[in-house]
Amino acid sequence: MAPSSAPAVGFLYPGYSAEDDYPRLEGILADAGARVRLPLVHTDIGEDAHRVDALLEMGSARRLADRVEEVKRHDVQAVVWSCTSASFVFGWEGAKEQVRELSATAELPASSTSFAFAHAVQALGAERVAIAATYPEDVAALFTSFLKAAGSEVVSMRGSGIITAAEVGTWGREEVLALARGGDHPEAQAVLLPDTALHSAAWIPDLERELGKPVLTANQVTVWEGLRLLGQPVDCPALGALFTR
Repeated sequence: MAPSSAPAVGFLYPGYSAEDDYPRLEGILADAGARVRLPLVHTDIGEDAHRVDALLEMGSARRLADRVEEVKRHDVQAVVWSCTSASFVFGWEGAKEQVRELSATAELPASSTSFAFAHAVQALGAERVAIAATYPEDVAALFTSFLKAAGSEVVSMRGSGIITAAEVGTWGREEVLALARGGDHPEAQAVLLPDTALHSAAWIPDLERELGKPVLTANQVTVWEGLRLLGQPVDCPALGALFTR
C-alpha cells in the first residue's frame, strides 16, 4: 500500500457491501507503480433499497456532509461519492448540484460514480454502450437517461431486479461474469456495470476477455475518477482498458 505521505483521494461509500474493492484496487495500483492512497469512509444510508425515494435520501446533501470531516482527516486532495444509483437518481442537473454541494462542503474537488461513468465512456471514445445493472428496471432506466444526457447512445439496458446492496455484495465471480454476458450487446463498444455494491476489482481482465471489449465497473471507474481529479493518471492494464494508456 502507498505510504501515508502519498497523494490521496477520499471516498464516501454508502453502507457496507463491496468496500473491500478499494484496498484491493489500491494494491493493484501499487503493483503498477502508482503512489496513491484511497481512504474510504462509510456513510449512513438509511434504508438499503434500490428504490427512488430511498436513493434520494441516501444521496442527500446532509448524509454526505455528515462524513466529510471524517474523510478529510485522511489528508485527501479530492473526494468522490462512491455511489451510482444515489447520484444518477437526481438526474443530470441534480447530480451536478450534488457534486457542487459536496465540493463546497469539503472545500476540495469532488465527483460521483455517475460522472465517473460518463467521463470514463468519453475517455474510451465509446459512442455506444450497454448497461448490465443489478438494479430493478425502473432504476436502471434512470441510469440510461443519465448517460444519454452525457451524450452516450445506450443500445441496450438490462436490470436484474435486486433491491438491496447487501444482496449484491454477496455476488462472486461467476455471478458478475453472468451479469456482464447477459447485458452485452453486439453493437455496444463497452459494457457498464453500475453498482458500487458489486465486487469487481479482481475480475476486470476476466470480464474483458469474456466479452472482447472494455468493461466499466462502478468501483473501477470511481477510483479512476479520483485519480483524474488528482491529475494522476495510471497505466495499469490489470484494471482493464480504461487504465491502459
